[in-house]
Amino acid sequence: MSETPYPDVYFSRQDDSDDTLFYESARKVVHLDDRAIATLRDSVFAETLPSQAAILDLMSSWRSHLPSHLNPSRVVGLGLNAEEMADNPQLTEARVQDLNASPVLDFADSTFDAAVCTVSVQYLIRPVELFEEVRRVLKPGGVFVVSFSNRCFPSKAIWVWLYTDDDKHQALVSDYFRRAGFVKIAAKAFQPQGSDPLFVVTGSKSRR
Repeated sequence: MSETPYPDVYFSRQDDSDDTLFYESARKVVHLDDRAIATLRDSVFAETLPSQAAILDLMSSWRSHLPSHLNPSRVVGLGLNAEEMADNPQLTEARVQDLNASPVLDFADSTFDAAVCTVSVQYLIRPVELFEEVRRVLKPGGVFVVSFSNRCFPSKAIWVWLYTDDDKHQALVSDYFRRAGFVKIAAKAFQPQGSDPLFVVTGSKSRR
């Protein structure tokens, strides 16, 4: 597993205390408005995620926004708050894990058909290491969908996120994918009328 290939300052934060303390209390809120959520569910996940798939939901919470018609065979949530994940009706399994403390995923190679990370990539301090792990646990051809908007908890967001714009955020996340060995990397912006902006970067594990 390679080290994060960026200046250390990129991943400094206003609040560098243990993340488990910040997320100790359940925050059952959504970080996108209803139209942006509908776009994520119906125009991104519905068109990108395979049906009846085993899905890994990284930095999971009380909602996953997966389309019901996908009928996934398994949805495993990794998050920091057990109470939030226990209230998520789409998870079939939940595990508490601080991915900043340890980005190593406790799954065998080629376990999942797809992975998602929804409105949380801005908090990762070891992103390339985690993305490499996601690629490892995906099956050949599996897709990883990373979505974000212009909202965040500023005290926990990384420095480079706070001091760059939406275009640079898409370029940064695309670079995480590239450095972690993904293929078919694509970034797309959505701006539903009167809604939060939504940005999505996807990549796939090579079939070879």
